[in-house]
Amino acid sequence: MAITDIAHYTHLSPEDIESLGRELDTIRSDIEESLGSRDAAYIRRTISFQRTLDVAARLLIATTRSTAGWVLGTAALGFAKSVENMEIGHNVSHGQWDWMNDPEIHSSTWEWDMVAVSSQWRSSHNYRHHVFSNVLGEDDDLGFGVMRVTSDQPWRRRYLLQPLQNLFLALTFEWGIALHGVNLDRSRAEKLSQTRALVGKVARQGFKDYALWPALSLRRWRRTLKANAVANLLRNLWAYVVIFCGHFPEGTQKFTADVLETETRAEWYLRQMLGAANFKAGRFLGFASGNLCYQIEHHLFPDLPSNRLAEISRRVRPLCEKYGLPYLTGSLAHQYGSTLRIIHRLALPDRPAVAAIASSAAVSRISTQ
Repeated sequence: MAITDIAHYTHLSPEDIESLGRELDTIRSDIEESLGSRDAAYIRRTISFQRTLDVAARLLIATTRSTAGWVLGTAALGFAKSVENMEIGHNVSHGQWDWMNDPEIHSSTWEWDMVAVSSQWRSSHNYRHHVFSNVLGEDDDLGFGVMRVTSDQPWRRRYLLQPLQNLFLALTFEWGIALHGVNLDRSRAEKLSQTRALVGKVARQGFKDYALWPALSLRRWRRTLKANAVANLLRNLWAYVVIFCGHFPEGTQKFTADVLETETRAEWYLRQMLGAANFKAGRFLGFASGNLCYQIEHHLFPDLPSNRLAEISRRVRPLCEKYGLPYLTGSLAHQYGSTLRIIHRLALPDRPAVAAIASSAAVSRISTQ
C-alpha cells in the first residue's frame, strides 16, 4: 500500500512529520558527537572475544573424546560464528566503525566468515534494502525474491510451497544471502565478474571449513568436519530468525513505489519506523543478535554503532508515543510466531480468490453430476 493509506500515519500533519525528522536528526548528531574510545574499545574487545572463542571451541572439538565435549565445542563454535556474522561482519560492513579509520575494521576491507562476498552484500543490502526498505519492486530483501510477505504481491501457485521454501531458506541462509548479493540487473560482464567472485569465495570458504580445519585435526577429522557443518547450520538458523523477526512480523508495513516520488528525509525516517520490528532481549541475546533486536533503531540509523542501539531505543520509543506511532516489539517467540503466521497465510490465495476457487470447484462438481 501507499504510505498515505496507513492508518498509523494519517493523523500526522506534514509539520508533525518534519518535526519528527528533526528530533531524529538530533538523536543522530548526539550519538555521532559522542563516539570515542569507549566505542572503539567495544568493537576491538568483541573481535578479540570472538576469535578467542573460535580457537577455544576448535581445540575442544579436536581434543576431547567425550560426546559432551564435542557438543559443547560445537555450540561454542556456532556462537562464535554467529557473533562474527552479526555483531561484527554485518555491522562493520554497514560502515558503523569507519569513523575509527582503522583499515582492519572498515567496511571496505572486512570479509566475513561465510560464503557470501562482503562487497556484493554491501551493494544489495546497504543500498537496495536500507534506502528502499519495504518498497515493492525496489527492496530486494522483501521476501528475498522467493516468498510472498504482503498481500500487495500478486498470489501465484508457486507460493503454495512457501512454508517449505521458508524452512529451506532457514537451513541454508548463508547461501541465500550469497546468491541474493549477485545483482541480476547488471550487464553480462558485470554479472560474470560477480559470479566469479562468488565462486572463488565459496571455494575458499568450503576449503577452510570442510578441508583445512578437518585436516588439522588429523585422525579426528570426522569430528571436526561434522562440528563445522553443525556450527554453520546453527549460525544460519539463528541469523534467519533474527532477520525475519525484524522485518516480517504482523504490523510491519510494506509500501508501493509511488511513496518514493516526493519522499522527504523525515518521511524516509517514518517509513523505517513503520516497516521494522524489534524483539525484547537482554544483554546476552542482544549481543548474540548483533543488537538487531533493535531493528527499528538500526533502520533509522544503519551506520551508527550497534553498541549504541539500546541507548538510541530509549529515545526513539518515547518519540513514537509522542507522535502516536506504533513501536512494534515483543518477545522473540512472539515475533517469530507472528512471522510464521504471515508466511503461511500468504502462501494461500487472498480470501476473495479462495472463495472464487471454491465456487468454481462447486460448479464443476454440479456440472458433472
